[in-house]
Amino acid sequence: MLGATSLPELTDYLSPFGSPEVRAGNPSDKDLQRANGAGRIVLSGSEKGTYIKDVFQRSPIRIMVPRVSGSAVEEAVLVNTAGGVAGGDRLESDVTALADASVAVTSQAAEKVYRALDEPACIATKLRVSENARLAWLPQETIVFNWARLRRETEIDLSSRAELLALEWLVLGRAAHGEEVIGGHISDTWRVKKDGRLIWADIFRTTNETFLHLRRKALLSNCKALGTLIYFGPLDTRLEFLRDITPSLECHYAATSVGGLIIVRFAAKVSSDLRLALRSFLEHFSRELGPGPFRVPKMWSC
Repeated sequence: MLGATSLPELTDYLSPFGSPEVRAGNPSDKDLQRANGAGRIVLSGSEKGTYIKDVFQRSPIRIMVPRVSGSAVEEAVLVNTAGGVAGGDRLESDVTALADASVAVTSQAAEKVYRALDEPACIATKLRVSENARLAWLPQETIVFNWARLRRETEIDLSSRAELLALEWLVLGRAAHGEEVIGGHISDTWRVKKDGRLIWADIFRTTNETFLHLRRKALLSNCKALGTLIYFGPLDTRLEFLRDITPSLECHYAATSVGGLIIVRFAAKVSSDLRLALRSFLEHFSRELGPGPFRVPKMWSC
């Protein structure tokens, strides 16, 4: 008769307060099989519309381009076939819009960042927009589980006559589970360059020591969903237009102009409220800008 092999209890990995502290001799995220995915797509414009010039993908990242046969590319969709990211995973996305390209890039579903032992999940995004190109980077939300560790970096290179709308949004905890995020680590960084010169940098960072303080009114108060959206292009009166639509958005919302960019912040109690606000924002904005990629992605309705 074969003897049973005893497995360590989950509590062996937990401190008395429930945090996933790794003790000497116990495995870390580095010891586990982890994903190293990448996706790159280069798009260019022509008289017939936008077309794919180059594409590369490494599991678990896949790039889908849903369209009618023979039609131009209007929307590209990033898919994480792993179903989420864990500590030690690294996912890279690279989108280049060359001259006259006009495209929206989104994700198939919300990204999920699972509880980690000791290593962060790394998500890196690089966007490049050339002269006379229009790019909308509009992924769905990133849901951060309790005790998850996330390092996200968004780098953007713009040409002077480019046009860009870029969004990233975070949801703290799984609302359907009633989950409260009381620990972990989040670092969410933006760096935007125009013609090679840095024009805006920003970081949201919170750790085990600061999560419980986020409920203060001066910080997130009772909001668990937050987003940052930037717009680069002809500003004209668009900042005032965006401020005028504030009453129609049922969430906390503010817009300002920095270094030739319009920066918009969103915060809501739950992710569903933020999603509705973002849809309303994009519907208003698309009517203001006219035909093009700056609209609610079709994948958001699937």
